Amino acid sequence: MQIDFSKSQGLVPVIIQDEQTLEVLMLGYMNQEAYDKTCAENKVTFFSRTKNRLWTKGEESGNFLHVKSISIDCDNDTLLILAKPQGPTCHTGSRSCFKTAYNQNFIFQLEQIIADRYENPVETSYVNKLRSKGLNKIAQKVGEEGVETVIAALAETETDLINESSDLIFHLLVLLKEKNLDLKTIAGNLEQRHK
Repeated sequence: MQIDFSKSQGLVPVIIQDEQTLEVLMLGYMNQEAYDKTCAENKVTFFSRTKNRLWTKGEESGNFLHVKSISIDCDNDTLLILAKPQGPTCHTGSRSCFKTAYNQNFIFQLEQIIADRYENPVETSYVNKLRSKGLNKIAQKVGEEGVETVIAALAETETDLINESSDLIFHLLVLLKEKNLDLKTIAGNLEQRHK
């Protein structure tokens, strides 16, 4: 990768996105040394302009950004890093340094919560109670929620339709997890079918 560090006094802007949701998490700057360290350790390291030194995100908090991929823009002077955040990204405790009105990617976060329930069962969790009943019950719930969504669309209020649609999507996510599939696979299939 030929990064042009010469345009901005040795620094290039770096946009960090969540590797799964693609939500923009933060913006920082790297010099050559920070880039090299990031590549070597697979943890995002910036050049802190206020500290005037290298700074690995999470070095104090433990909220590291694990690198999944690095891309460069067409002018070779800006980087885009897809990362898996280990905890909140912002020093305020927020998932992102940008104050978006709502978590526009919560559906992906919900998918991660469901996956966590599979890996770390919680006795009182609805996901675990549903899972204990097996694939047939999980699939049946998707069917029930699909019918209830249709009924809400045809004969009930907008609020009812929103609630039933939410139930349908939640149960579909559980079914996908049960079958070892994820939204990324479904999105890829939809994209391919669109072409």
